[in-house]
Amino acid sequence: MGGACSRKREQGDPENEEVEIHAGPVGKLSRSISLRWPLKLTTMQKSESFTKHHGSLSTPSLLELSVQAFCQNIGRYRNLSAMPRDLTQQILNELVHHQLLAPPILHAFLDCALQDVMLEEYPGVDDTWLDVIGTQGSSLLALDISGSAVTDAGLKALEMCNNLQTLILSSCDHISDAGLISLTGFGNLTSLSFRSSNLITADGMRYFAHLINLKDLDLECCPRIHGGLIHLKGLTSLEKLNVGWCNSVKNSDVKHLSGLVNLEELQISRSKVNDTGIAALKGLKKLRSLSTEGCPVTSQCMETIGELTMLSVLNMKSCCLPDSGCKKLEGLTNLRVLNMGYNNVTDASMVFLRGLTNLESLNLDSCKVGDEGVEHLSGLVNLHTLDLSDTDIGNNGLRFLTGLEKLESLNLSFTTGVMDSGLRMIATITSLTSLNLDSRQITDAGLASLTSLTNLKTLDLFGARITDYGTTCLRYFKKLQTLELCGGGITDVGVKNIKDLTSLTSLNLSQNSRITDNALHHLSGMVGLVSLNVANSKVTNAGLQHLRPLTNLTSLALQACKVTLPAVERLRASGLPNLTIIRLH
Repeated sequence: MGGACSRKREQGDPENEEVEIHAGPVGKLSRSISLRWPLKLTTMQKSESFTKHHGSLSTPSLLELSVQAFCQNIGRYRNLSAMPRDLTQQILNELVHHQLLAPPILHAFLDCALQDVMLEEYPGVDDTWLDVIGTQGSSLLALDISGSAVTDAGLKALEMCNNLQTLILSSCDHISDAGLISLTGFGNLTSLSFRSSNLITADGMRYFAHLINLKDLDLECCPRIHGGLIHLKGLTSLEKLNVGWCNSVKNSDVKHLSGLVNLEELQISRSKVNDTGIAALKGLKKLRSLSTEGCPVTSQCMETIGELTMLSVLNMKSCCLPDSGCKKLEGLTNLRVLNMGYNNVTDASMVFLRGLTNLESLNLDSCKVGDEGVEHLSGLVNLHTLDLSDTDIGNNGLRFLTGLEKLESLNLSFTTGVMDSGLRMIATITSLTSLNLDSRQITDAGLASLTSLTNLKTLDLFGARITDYGTTCLRYFKKLQTLELCGGGITDVGVKNIKDLTSLTSLNLSQNSRITDNALHHLSGMVGLVSLNVANSKVTNAGLQHLRPLTNLTSLALQACKVTLPAVERLRASGLPNLTIIRLH
């Protein structure tokens, strides 16, 4: 991998000799700008983006020029430690983004006083990488090695990094309780994650007790931590705690959280916590976000939750709550996000939501709510997101949504009562940017009535009965980025009608069995596509050649197509080097 960013060195060519950077008269800069979180656009990306839209390069800054030059010739440099820290930080970020960082190159960053090393899911990271990272010493503020092969022994290399504030070790399958001993030297940690760590147990959590400045702790999907939350009792600075999807967490664990009076966010989804455990939270008056999704609670838990009046986010999906549990919701007037999906609530419960005028997101997926209940939502004028999928709402209920002028996302999938004629009312909500109509009741006629929704970026017609005729209506949706048309009625002619939607990044045409290689020819100009699904079609090896111009494509689904792996590999080698997700079966 190192060869990708260095030229072959010819004997006697001083231009290609390895170079060690020496300190100049300026020496090191004073404290550099913080680059703890990766920039949205790297230096190379900014140049590429400008060229794409303007046809020429923008005038780069001196820093950008320096970063580009070093990345292009990084193999020539043995050590960058005497360079200004902000420059070495940018170079590292650039190399990581383009996956050009490998052990030989990494060693150039010894003793560079880097502040942030973010290597989430980066290939090849192991203990030897930490030998270099550990030399950053007290300058290192943030480290993410999620999904790496780092072991307990490797963590010892970080002992000099005593100023670490953020440490992310999610999905590190080789780190166990023995490695947690290293945490005792990180008294400045404010954020720590061991998400999806199968080897961390309650016994190892005793080392967390030393982290008195910890504000954010993520232990989601850690199955062996039952009994370990007792070690968090003294962490009174803790503001965020995630122990969701830990099926071993019980009421006896949650009771130890009652003294964490500064806790603002708590995730206990899919645990064994019931009404008794929820009652232990009544003293957490600063709690703003609570998720009890899938917990075995009853209406009784709402006595406690109803007193947490600072809540702005409440997720009670799949808690099997009946209507009687919803009355306490009417006092939670600060709620902005409410998820009541997959509960036993009916139209009778919706009256308790009428006063929640600050709500911005409401999920009623698979609730027994129909037109009568939806009427109570008409006053929730701040709603941005509304999920009514698999409910009993029909065409008559849609009229109560027309006054929601801020609504951006609406999900009406699997609502058998919503038909083509009702979509004329939806067409008046021109603020919509996302619409899900995955239903066999929707046809070309319904799609034709939606052409006024010109702000749509996401349109899901997965199961709708859309034909080639209906695809002619798509030309009105110039801003579409995601489109799903999987009802089986599309042929190559319909795909031709899609080709001018140049903003598309994700296109799902699966289940359309009459699509052939010609369809891929029509898509060859859609260079913005990142994800394409043509599963269960007549696409063959020959058709893949049309995808070569799609250099941004990273996901290609080809299940049940007459395509072989060697043909796909040839496609990757010839024009799509970033194609990483391929499904053939």
